[in-house]
Amino acid sequence: MKLAVPKECRPGERRVAVTPDNVARLVKMGFAVAVEQDAGAAASFGDDDYSAAGAEVIADTRAIWQVGDIVLKVQPPAMHPGLGVHEAELIREGGTLISFLYPGKNAALIDALARRKATAIAVDQIPRITRAQKMDALSSMANIAGYRAVVEAASFYGRFFTGQMTAAGKVPAAKVLVIGAGVAGLAAIGAARGMGAIVRAFDTRPTVKEQVKSMGAEFIELDVHEDSEGAGGYAKEMSPAFIKAEMEMFAAQATDVDIIITTALIPNRPAPILITEEMVKSMKKGSVIVDLAAENGGNCALTEPGQVVERHGVHILGYTDLPSRLAPTASLLFGNNLTHLLADLGGASHFKLDLADEVVRGALVLSHGELMWPPPARPPAVLPPAPKPAPPKAPAAAAKTPSALGPAFAILGAAALVYLGSVAPPSFLSHLTVFALACIVGWQVVWNVTPALHTPLMSVTNAISGIIVIGGMLQVSGPPTSPIVMLGAAAILLATINIAGGFLVTQRMLRMFRR
Repeated sequence: MKLAVPKECRPGERRVAVTPDNVARLVKMGFAVAVEQDAGAAASFGDDDYSAAGAEVIADTRAIWQVGDIVLKVQPPAMHPGLGVHEAELIREGGTLISFLYPGKNAALIDALARRKATAIAVDQIPRITRAQKMDALSSMANIAGYRAVVEAASFYGRFFTGQMTAAGKVPAAKVLVIGAGVAGLAAIGAARGMGAIVRAFDTRPTVKEQVKSMGAEFIELDVHEDSEGAGGYAKEMSPAFIKAEMEMFAAQATDVDIIITTALIPNRPAPILITEEMVKSMKKGSVIVDLAAENGGNCALTEPGQVVERHGVHILGYTDLPSRLAPTASLLFGNNLTHLLADLGGASHFKLDLADEVVRGALVLSHGELMWPPPARPPAVLPPAPKPAPPKAPAAAAKTPSALGPAFAILGAAALVYLGSVAPPSFLSHLTVFALACIVGWQVVWNVTPALHTPLMSVTNAISGIIVIGGMLQVSGPPTSPIVMLGAAAILLATINIAGGFLVTQRMLRMFRR
């Protein structure tokens, strides 16, 4: 089975679907790989690199589309400027295409591929489930976009991100507001915090609060509480009351922060307007807005997709190619996603589109020209039946006869105590009683301590072990073969091991909290 990797034709697109490292892995999986000449040049991957990894380099664009059983791309097929023909017409009839497709807004493209009887897999439709994380190209690109958004904001901001105390005076740290704490938002928070900025974040989903705080940012909460968790981990559209409180909060923040990074998207809907022109007017001169939702219309009312504009003294960045601005890394991650996907589909020898597989069914848009998207809704989770109540206990008269072992052990224990009492020193029986009671009380105390108190309990046991060591030292002054001396030495050894182990565990726990 042969894979074909054409050069991306969208203006400004620098990524390539697979890198030489990915080619080497695909060849080991049994695939033959053909790459169009200069396909990876914009991402710093030369044709020689692909050849060394085992790929065939083909110069003819039409040929690269015809030679592959499966075509791997980044961007959806588009009009090729050099050939004057749409890429959907170049794929061979009955071929397979794997790329970003966005079927919800590219109906004409899907129809064109259907006419070619193509099989189309949209990596943007892979379900966001645990098993599919390694294939989640949307998250990979969003991670890069969030990081790059901070870099672009810094280039236009023109001031320090971190606070500075110099001989010439104090420079305050930049204040950054991140709207939306998904993959891109969290990446932006991490990058901004790494550069020393004061970061605040807002998301309609309260479940991300701990993630935001764990990265050192302040999480902004509203007094209006509403369930905002939508399908696939995205936020859903909120109620008018929530939106009103949200917009009031954004207006207040706009007057205080220096940089706003917006990432809010609603699946299959235009991006919601969160930053109005009035808010832009209220921002400090020289502030920056980076709109990561620009491709879907933008979260700022003044965003122009693909452009940088200055309005009311504020730079508004509407870039739609942020992942492409880190082309080598973006290409590697995207190629890794495709490699994992192809491996999950069986590799070259067992390639199969199993419609019973949730990942395949979610990403499959066309199957030999037949429309398969959208996939059927997942059935609701079936909860296990409630446990049946336990049957009533049998009357006491019907209970089984208790075992005779219990009384037998009790009689033997009593006889042993009587014997020891007759031959042991008078103080032995009192010491044995204290020992037995200490064992019972100690067991009950330790067993019933909540796990949250295990660390303080360790300190208590270390203190008890220290008392045991002192007691053992008082008993080792006699003959070495004496039972008392031997027991004292054993007590010292075991208690010392417990003390040393407690300190080692405590030190290990403390190191977990150090950076």
